[in-house]
Amino acid sequence: MNHYYWNDWYAAWGWMLWFGIVFLLFSNIGNWGYSYRAHQKYDSLSLKTGDDILNERYARGEISREEYGQMKSDISGK
Repeated sequence: MNHYYWNDWYAAWGWMLWFGIVFLLFSNIGNWGYSYRAHQKYDSLSLKTGDDILNERYARGEISREEYGQMKSDISGK
């Protein structure tokens, strides 16, 4: 009785094992890609300083020149 690898009943389990490994590999890569993009979106927001936010508000016209000058001096501590 010759028991070769591909002629044995084990061959079906071997393919299922490789399919499972490939599935886990692709799902992990997909999860890494999703979390990488999500963190890229929110990491850029956390790097803003008070001066950056103040300059954006002034550029959008939310605050006047006097308010901008007052807030700028408050932030810088002068």
